[in-house]
Amino acid sequence: MTDYVIVGAGSAGCVLANRLSADPAVSVVLLEAGGPDRSPFIHMPAGYRQLMLSGNVDWGYQTVPQKHCHGRTFHWPRGKVLGGSSSVNGMVYIRGHASDYDGWAQMGNRGWSYSDVLPYFKRAENWELGEDEFHGGDGPLHTSRVQEFHPLARAWMDAGVQAGYPRNPDVNASSQEGFGPLDSTITKGRRASTAYCYLRPALARPNLKVITHALASRVVIEGGRAVGVEYVRKGKTEIIRADAEVILAGGAINSPQLLQLSGVGDGDHLRSVGIRAVHDLPGVGQNLSDHVATEIQQECTQPISLLKELKPVNVAKSLVRYALTRGGPIAHPGIQTVGFVKSRPDLVAPDIQYHFIMIMYGEHGRTLHKSHGYQPLINVQRPESVGTVLIRSKDPTKHPEIDPNYLAAEDDVRVLRDGIKICRDVLAQKAFDPYRGTEISPGRDVRTDAQIDDYVRQSAHTQYHPVGTCKMGIDPMAVVDASLRVRGLSGLRVIDASIMPKMVSANTNAATIMIAEKGADMIRGGREGYAESVA
Repeated sequence: MTDYVIVGAGSAGCVLANRLSADPAVSVVLLEAGGPDRSPFIHMPAGYRQLMLSGNVDWGYQTVPQKHCHGRTFHWPRGKVLGGSSSVNGMVYIRGHASDYDGWAQMGNRGWSYSDVLPYFKRAENWELGEDEFHGGDGPLHTSRVQEFHPLARAWMDAGVQAGYPRNPDVNASSQEGFGPLDSTITKGRRASTAYCYLRPALARPNLKVITHALASRVVIEGGRAVGVEYVRKGKTEIIRADAEVILAGGAINSPQLLQLSGVGDGDHLRSVGIRAVHDLPGVGQNLSDHVATEIQQECTQPISLLKELKPVNVAKSLVRYALTRGGPIAHPGIQTVGFVKSRPDLVAPDIQYHFIMIMYGEHGRTLHKSHGYQPLINVQRPESVGTVLIRSKDPTKHPEIDPNYLAAEDDVRVLRDGIKICRDVLAQKAFDPYRGTEISPGRDVRTDAQIDDYVRQSAHTQYHPVGTCKMGIDPMAVVDASLRVRGLSGLRVIDASIMPKMVSANTNAATIMIAEKGADMIRGGREGYAESVA
């Protein structure tokens, strides 16, 4: 028996394990389906491409064929390891626009406005430039910024200004709009995952137990209360009971899957796969949202892209430099700058985000173009298309059916079309004159709206940001309330990216960590002295 059982040692679960076990009077067990984060490719920032290539710490998810994207099936990488996707992602640290969180509050989620959540972003953060109005200076999560910008990164920021957009020195501060530098979850040349920043410092606590290679198969529910978790490890099924609460932190895929396996979800759907409905909650697995993206790929007339760093002799030199100094190309993932723009001037906030990549690649980095170039990734900040995550088997080892329903909403296509047009204008500015080569894709002949739309549908891909499948709210499809308790059950919460009622206008890792910080505070009751004890 333990007080708290947390399912999932990912971006949220590691935060929760640290914060809850900070109280020596409670006991915490953290279950993780993956293994320890021992791979050196996890810890070196440039190693995430190798993680993608190997799939060794990945769940290996695939979507169903997407009818609005020429029937293509999408690969959905998700981390299966301590730290979850924070151990395999691109280390981008962007929080989103203030209106995202104000929108959550306006949907009936009291306590989730921007002014409510900013203190939790700050509590989490240890920004290398120090604490200020928007940043924390002594939290567990290390964030940093590259000090010397690549010439192509400088050209991107300069071209944005030349095209009429603001230069933004900090997209996580008072304004998001404009072109500027990117903050990353990196410290001293090392990935700052939640496993490294939150879990590792807590492992020595006697009241925290971490069990890896433990696949949760159901939440044990008795008399309307969650009392434990059943899991499979080394072929053996075990149950660990929770005296206080069970907390699901598996993310937008695993959390709704586990609820459904436990008989919590839409009753008709559960019965259709042979599961007895314990609690009818129709919103479980609904409201799936993800950032969908495309790109422009353009050759560079000078051999200065990151392609040169991948030549065997340069890789060897970089590895030696990294081993000796924790510096050089391996100490950064290769994304230094971003851009946020509005497709229409009347919008409250930017609806297009650009990640400027200083190399041309395809298939999630599995293929590299042989010529020097760059590719701005273009994604829809607030997609309207929503999909589902639904189990099709009682077997917990069988992946659920994932249908993001990409580009079902015509406005998502329109935003990407506008994003391509705006991006082309930026790349046509004077700052790129020394570097601008042939546009590889979509290609100079793709000009009409119909041609661009077809390119969007055949090239679109995930930005690795699934959210929303256990959404927070007060409407009939809400799964959790504003305290992240599963509606209609006691002793059970969901605290991860799945609770977002609407997608945030940013990469989702920072927001997920904030959710876990706030969720831990809710569990502890926000009682006096807690903030000081975990600062």
